[in-house]
Amino acid sequence: MTQPAPAIPVQDRVLILDFGSQFTQLIARRVRESGVYCEILPADADPGRIDAFGARAFILSGGPASVTEAAGPRVPQMVLDAGLPVLGICYGQQAMCAQLGGEVSISDHQEFGSAFAEVTEDCELFHGVWTLGAREQVWMSHGDRVTRLPPGFRAVARSEGAPFAAIADDARRFYGVQFHPEVVHTPHGRQLLHNFTHRVAGLSGDWSMAGFRDAQMARIRAQVGAGRVICGLSGGVDSSVAAALIHEAVGDQLTCIFVDSGLLRQGEAEEVVRTFRDRFNIKLVHRDASDLFLSQLDGVTDPEAKRKTIGRVFIEVFEQEAARIGGADFLAQGTLYPDVIESISAHGGPSVTIKSHHNVGGLPERMRMTLVEPLRELFKDEVRALGRELGVPEHIVGRHPFPGPGLAIRIPGAVTRERLDILRRADAVFLEEIRAAGLYDAIWQAFAVLLPVRTVGVMGDGRTYDNACALRAVTSVDGMTAEVYPFDMAFLSRTATRIVNEVRGINRVTYDITSKPPGTIEWE
Repeated sequence: MTQPAPAIPVQDRVLILDFGSQFTQLIARRVRESGVYCEILPADADPGRIDAFGARAFILSGGPASVTEAAGPRVPQMVLDAGLPVLGICYGQQAMCAQLGGEVSISDHQEFGSAFAEVTEDCELFHGVWTLGAREQVWMSHGDRVTRLPPGFRAVARSEGAPFAAIADDARRFYGVQFHPEVVHTPHGRQLLHNFTHRVAGLSGDWSMAGFRDAQMARIRAQVGAGRVICGLSGGVDSSVAAALIHEAVGDQLTCIFVDSGLLRQGEAEEVVRTFRDRFNIKLVHRDASDLFLSQLDGVTDPEAKRKTIGRVFIEVFEQEAARIGGADFLAQGTLYPDVIESISAHGGPSVTIKSHHNVGGLPERMRMTLVEPLRELFKDEVRALGRELGVPEHIVGRHPFPGPGLAIRIPGAVTRERLDILRRADAVFLEEIRAAGLYDAIWQAFAVLLPVRTVGVMGDGRTYDNACALRAVTSVDGMTAEVYPFDMAFLSRTATRIVNEVRGINRVTYDITSKPPGTIEWE
C-alpha cells in the first residue's frame, strides 16, 4: 500500500502541548493568525512524535488538573532540555515551575474571570504592549499558584491572587503567565503571544494560505503518484475545497462521488452537480439514492440510530459507485484540524474512526484505500481562505456548515418525505430572509428544526393542528464556540409570518437562543 502523505515542510513551527484546557484551540488560532504554523499534541504524547514535529518553540496550555497532585500531568523533560523557547500558560506555567525547582501550592485566593495584572518589570514578552507600572486587564482561571520561582526566573507581573502572574527566564527563553492571553478577555493577549513567537523565538511569521496551497499540492502529488483518487463530495465547504485542491494537484486522477441522500437543503443537489461538473470540469458521479435512504430510515427515531443508519447506507452506496468506476488507490476526505483534535485520545492516539461527509462512518477494512486528507491541518475559517485561493465560488466557500446526517438530524422523531419537504421549505425561507437582510455572512450557521410536536392555532376563520418549527442562528469564527445571533423582533416576526403563510404544515415558529460552550465542534 502507498505510504501516507509526507509532512508539510514548514520551517517555523510551534508545538502546543495540551494539558486539557478548553482554550487550547484558541492558542493555536492566535499563533496562526500571526503567520506562524502550529499544531497541538497531548502533553503525554510519545516523545518520538514531539521530536518528529521539529518545533522551533513550545507553548504549554492550561488544564483542569492540579500540579500539587502526584497524578497531575507533567511537561515532557525533552521539551525543557531542548534549548528552545517555552511559554507556559496557567497550568503550563505551574507545571514548568514545579519541574524546574520552584513551588506550587493551593491558593487561598482563587481567581476566575476578569482580573488585573500589575507590570513590575520589563521583559521581551511585554515589548511594545505592556509598560512598567501599568495595570492590565487579563483573564484568570486558577485555584493553584506559583509560590516560589525556580532558579533563573524573575517575576515580571503580579495580580491580587497570583504574586507571579508573569515570569521570565531570559537566558533560557522560558516564560510563564498565570492568565490566559489567548482569550479575547485579555485585550492585549494576542500581542503577547506575537512577542513570544516573533521576538523571543525569532520566527518569521511567513506562513500563508498561498504557501500552504503550494506545499499541500506538492504533498498530494508525492503521496498519490500515478494513483487514482475518489472523493466523497457533499457540496459543503470542506469536501468542496478538498476536491478543488486535489483536482488542481492531480487533475483527472480524481473522481468525485456525490451521493444524494435526499436529506439536503433546497436546491443543493442541483447546485453541486452544476458547480463541479460544469465549472470545475471535475469527473463527477451523481447517485440519487434518496429513496434508499428514506426506506432505511423508516421507523428510525433515535438520533444516534439515524446517524448510524445514514452512515451505513452512505458507505454502501459509495462502495457501489466506487466499484462501478473500477475502484481507486486513495480515498479523499475533508477532515479538518478540529476533527483531528477531537479524535485524539487521552493517551495521544488517533481515533480508529474517520470523518466521512456524514461524520459517522468508519473506513471499512475491505475498501483498502489510503486516506488523503489535505485539510487536516486547517481550521474552518482557514479552509474558507484556501477555497478562495483556489477559486471556489463564494456561495460555496461562505456556505453555512451542514451536518453530515443532513435534515434527518433536524427532524426529531420519524423522518418522512413529507416532513423533509416541510422542513426544507421552512429552512429556505429562513435563509432567504437572512440573505435579504444582508446578514448571511455575519452568521456562522442558521437553520430550521421541525419539532416533534403539533400545536393548535387559528388561521383565518378556522383552527389548525400543525407542526411547530424552531429557528436557530449563531455567530462563530471557527465553530469551536458560538453565540446566538441577536435578531431584532421585526426580523423574527417577518420570517415567522412568511413561514406560517408559505409553508403548509407549520403553524408555529420559535427562536432558539442557546449559546454554544467551548469544546464541541459543530451545531447540528
